[in-house]
Amino acid sequence: MSKLTRQLTTLARQGGGSFKTVADRSKLAARFAAKMAALNIQIRDVKHIKTQHIEKYIRSRQAEGISTRTLQNEMAAVRNILITAGRGKLADPQHEKLSNKALRLSGASRDGTKVAISAECYLAAVSGAEKQDAGVAAALQLARCFGLRTEEAVQSVKSLKTWQQALLRVVFGTKGGRPRDTTVIDREKMLHAVNYALATMQNGRLIDRPDLKSAIDRYRNVARRSGLTGRSSPHSLRYAWAVDAVEFHTRNGMSEKEVSAMVSMDLGHGDGRGRYVMRVYTKSSES
Repeated sequence: MSKLTRQLTTLARQGGGSFKTVADRSKLAARFAAKMAALNIQIRDVKHIKTQHIEKYIRSRQAEGISTRTLQNEMAAVRNILITAGRGKLADPQHEKLSNKALRLSGASRDGTKVAISAECYLAAVSGAEKQDAGVAAALQLARCFGLRTEEAVQSVKSLKTWQQALLRVVFGTKGGRPRDTTVIDREKMLHAVNYALATMQNGRLIDRPDLKSAIDRYRNVARRSGLTGRSSPHSLRYAWAVDAVEFHTRNGMSEKEVSAMVSMDLGHGDGRGRYVMRVYTKSSES
């Protein structure tokens, strides 16, 4: 590992944020250092990073076909590292040459491309997954019935017994490790998903792989082969749950503002992102 890689990785870890944010930033740090070496740019210390180096990094990533939204995230990580290193001027979002606009990174939507999965697509995917890996089929059902992220669904085995007795608090796999309470919309379906998952467990795991990364890879690969691709990816299961949650809270007399805040909290985003959640998560396949 080069000196620059070690230095950037250390700064990435010092920049704060959730576990996932720090992990992603650390990967960016290593990638940036590797790219400098591949471009034959001899930098040994973060204090030697110049405007042109960051420009060349972004241009090379654009040439690889990396999406604008991903590169916006990478520049945010670069700026965080530079600020932590005391290079605040270079990290200025309004920098003449390094702003998103100057780097041709502005204008990408945060709305995403996923939609709430249809019942037909969901049932077909679960059926297809059952033929390949019952544990993945169980995780897909949990994701749909509980509104879980991929990592939450894969790690839910740690909570199944608790959920079986008293629905529901999500702890394992959440962003930043922050527990959240989730609304019980359909207790019967949720308990069916939990019981199915308990019945499919192998070696104390929902997906029988030795570590979390390989389990998530298995989950995504089986889901993809079962038809969960494009707009109807595994994350669209979470979108469908959000649509159900909006209808549930509305039926129970909540105002539109209350509904948006509650669904945002149900999904683990906090009550301040209600408008974003309503705009992004409640899109249907017909929209």
